[in-house]
Amino acid sequence: MRPIWSGAISFGLVTIPIKVVPATESHDISFRQIHTADGGRIRYRKVCEIDGQELRQDEIVRGYETATGTLIPVTDADLDGLPLPTAKAIEIVAFVPAASIDPIQIGTSYYLAAAEAIAAKPYELLRQALERSSKVAVAKFAMRDRERLGLLRVKDNVIMMHALRWPDEIRASSYVPAPEAEVSDEEVEAAVRLTDSLSGVDIDSLHDGYRDALEQVIAAKTGTSIPPAPTEEAPPASAAVVDLMAILEQSVQDAKTNRGQPGTVHELPARKTTAKKTAATKSKPAAKKPATTRKPRSA
Repeated sequence: MRPIWSGAISFGLVTIPIKVVPATESHDISFRQIHTADGGRIRYRKVCEIDGQELRQDEIVRGYETATGTLIPVTDADLDGLPLPTAKAIEIVAFVPAASIDPIQIGTSYYLAAAEAIAAKPYELLRQALERSSKVAVAKFAMRDRERLGLLRVKDNVIMMHALRWPDEIRASSYVPAPEAEVSDEEVEAAVRLTDSLSGVDIDSLHDGYRDALEQVIAAKTGTSIPPAPTEEAPPASAAVVDLMAILEQSVQDAKTNRGQPGTVHELPARKTTAKKTAATKSKPAAKKPATTRKPRSA
């Protein structure tokens, strides 16, 4: 699996170089929109609403729309200049009981792989510390031009990270009115017995029946089947040895001294540009991203 992000886990004074790979994959069947009359594919074009001209990608920049409808351009240079913390580090800020994390906060999942031989021992140290403490780690990290919150836990001897929504992104449950109804103790006990009867189901054995039926429909129309997604073998684990006791003891002392102080701020690296792209910019404006109305989160 190809890494989508490289950096390091910051664990006190311990640094663990890692690579981030997706932990999930989609098996959804993709559809295209077509013209009913002749089967032609429907495509979308980017057109300026003022002059009606179709635009190239290099003519488009992202913009923020104010409450009055004014569009404010936001360039790559503007974003690169933000004092974004944790630019290349997953910085652990707390260890908490897993039960304290509301599942509503949990988003995309990733596997964290040790990136270098020297990372093997500190990686294993963190993994065992998480297991022995029966806690999960809450961390900050930066990805795709914004700072995010993450949860680190252990699964099958591998550290994985779940992106978390920020607390202010969770709507209050008061948006949904609670029903007003009374039930008897006997009814509740009957419902509990039903939950007991449905316990013990192997969740790993569940599968998408709708997708299976849809594949049969497509196979009947085309005379072919949809091949399963390819699988990749995991890389062998490293076994490098590193002496960590001194920096672990110092990290504990620092944590006691600096409790409540802000975390380390890492410089945001400049965007990488290839020679091909540099040559292209001499003859035309630099490529810019499509417009969006979402305001980037600052640190």
